[in-house]
Amino acid sequence: MIVITGASSGLGAALAKLYSEEGAELLISGRNEQRLREVSDPLSDKVQSKTANLSRADDIKALFDTCLHTPKSIIHCAGSGYFGALEDQEPDAINALIENNVTSAIMLLREAVKRYKEQAVTVVIVMSTAALAAKAGESTYCAAKWAVRGLVESVRLELKGSPMKLIAVYPGGMATEFWPSSGKSLDTSGFMSADEAATMLKQALVGTEHGYVSDITIARG
Repeated sequence: MIVITGASSGLGAALAKLYSEEGAELLISGRNEQRLREVSDPLSDKVQSKTANLSRADDIKALFDTCLHTPKSIIHCAGSGYFGALEDQEPDAINALIENNVTSAIMLLREAVKRYKEQAVTVVIVMSTAALAAKAGESTYCAAKWAVRGLVESVRLELKGSPMKLIAVYPGGMATEFWPSSGKSLDTSGFMSADEAATMLKQALVGTEHGYVSDITIARG
């Protein structure tokens, strides 16, 4: 089984489609029930869907309780964007950004480690290239993504000697619904599609008995 969060749109939805086409057993989640159903309904009967707010510990517990057996992989795509000069950003929107990106990653990873630390489960945390370099007009977004990167790198140290693997993914700009809701207006015609990014990520996640790719940057050309 593969668990995919943030699957109601964008990269998460594209990954759900790819893995479903291969006949994989999936559990997909998102905050919006209607959009999640629109993604899951056309997929195979091996796909379960469950709405969840990943900043809430009870929702995450209920999500993993839905798994009939230990998942092979957990791919965390959930998140949101918010941009603009720092002085122009609204406090409520900043708090929502932190909740959707930082709190959700912490709470999801906490529950995954708690349950599966001694099992060969691969946890994939999708961030952004904003976690790798500072960007003007993206101060709070970069801060959130840098925090998640710090989380991943620290928990890796805690998992030393554990069969659980933790993979960090840094995708560049994608032409998805992410931008209209972020407050940033830009031309995304030259960006990669979610389907393109999902195909590249899926290929990069293939490991072997004695190795795996721990950090993946998906650059747009």
